[in-house]
Amino acid sequence: MRRKIMSLVFASILTVSALSGCSNSSSTPKGSEEGTDKSASSGAKQTDGKNLPQLTTEPLTITLWDISTEDPGKSNVEGAVKRFMADYPNITVNQVHQQNDNYKQQLVVAMSSGQAPNIYCHWGGGPMAEYYKSGFANDITEMYAKYDHPDFVDAAVAQSTYDGKMLAIPYSGLTGCDIFYNKTIFSDLGLEVPTTIDELEDVCDKLKAKGIIPFSLANASKWTGSMYYMYLVARHSGNAEFDAAYTQENGGTFTSPAFIYAGEKIQEWVKKGYFPDGVNSLSADDNQDRALLYDGSAAMMLHGSWQVSGIKADNEEWYNKNIGVFRFPEDSEAKASGVPQNVEIGTAIGMGLTFNCFKKDGSVDQEMLDACYVLATQYFNDDTYNNAQFSTGTIPSIKGFNENIDDPNNKYIIDEFFKASNVQLWYDQYLPASVTEVHKNCMTELFGLEKTPLEIGKEQDEAMKKALKE
Repeated sequence: MRRKIMSLVFASILTVSALSGCSNSSSTPKGSEEGTDKSASSGAKQTDGKNLPQLTTEPLTITLWDISTEDPGKSNVEGAVKRFMADYPNITVNQVHQQNDNYKQQLVVAMSSGQAPNIYCHWGGGPMAEYYKSGFANDITEMYAKYDHPDFVDAAVAQSTYDGKMLAIPYSGLTGCDIFYNKTIFSDLGLEVPTTIDELEDVCDKLKAKGIIPFSLANASKWTGSMYYMYLVARHSGNAEFDAAYTQENGGTFTSPAFIYAGEKIQEWVKKGYFPDGVNSLSADDNQDRALLYDGSAAMMLHGSWQVSGIKADNEEWYNKNIGVFRFPEDSEAKASGVPQNVEIGTAIGMGLTFNCFKKDGSVDQEMLDACYVLATQYFNDDTYNNAQFSTGTIPSIKGFNENIDDPNNKYIIDEFFKASNVQLWYDQYLPASVTEVHKNCMTELFGLEKTPLEIGKEQDEAMKKALKE
């Protein structure tokens, strides 16, 4: 019997921008003949010759939900489904494009009413774990080990895994978070790219002395300030303290040392003038942070990798001449204590496809699961799919794609993903929705010097405890 869907799922639905699908086509042969399509010699299917489960020849209908409602994403995901159905005409994929704004609620309603789709997209993280614990996600660990699949970057595999179980197939791209900086300003002032937080502060002090704002931050949206908070927590404790605070178990709390350190460091930087005046009133949606870079008022901006295409679209010549990127510097003291310094903030999968293939008695519907696995790994991951995505600047979560990136900043960001021990999903996507709102409000209070790091930590603890209890 299905377990009743846990309330935390309702609170954990993510609020993010729609991301179009992306992954790689190359499979990783396992050296086994078992499971290979018997019609391999016919050359009729693009899966022929690969180590994959033999799919049913009986009629089968699969329901798939995604959020690709506009091109080019819509055409790309529909193309993947059409190629699959052309190779397997007995299998019908009922593909439903949901609006992103309503998708989270619709998925929860479908799960709670027992009408969840057989394949559905999501952003990973805590909600993915809840889907599994609530009985709406197949454990595909054994299939992933046995059959061909793309050679996903390690961080993408980690983000598709919960409790040692593979629960999703990545199909979207890498999105990183790094510090963009004005190379011309740095060169004119003789500044070196900092590798430690102490060095970063030294750079900020020298910029301030020259009348230049160190960081261009527009925190009206609140999640922009959260990027500084997340990185300082990660550099001080890896993922350990956030993971503990998320579960509120074993003494986990948002008032633990790493969170206090992060909050105190941010408020110290605010008081030193490292951020623009009125930082909480500036809008990232209106690119007011980017504007401070353009006119030379600010020298650095911690932001998502989508800024590469955004700035190039505004003025590619200026971008090529002035903009470089570096990873968030390390915490030397924490590193000396053995804390890993290669956690990256962002998403390694963009989105993932999870399978909900069960019979009415709760047992696994293996024929449907086999078909879903082939569709997700081979058609949402073939050359046609990936080349279309790559041409629009979306980088698949697959090893080797960094070798084809022309833009040096994009290449740097992706290379850092491949070296990361873990990619921490944005807090505002990972936390339960109710806690997300509290967290974002806390960022306003933190950067506005309205409350102490301890006070906002207690606010987040209270919200997390409430969400878990509900």
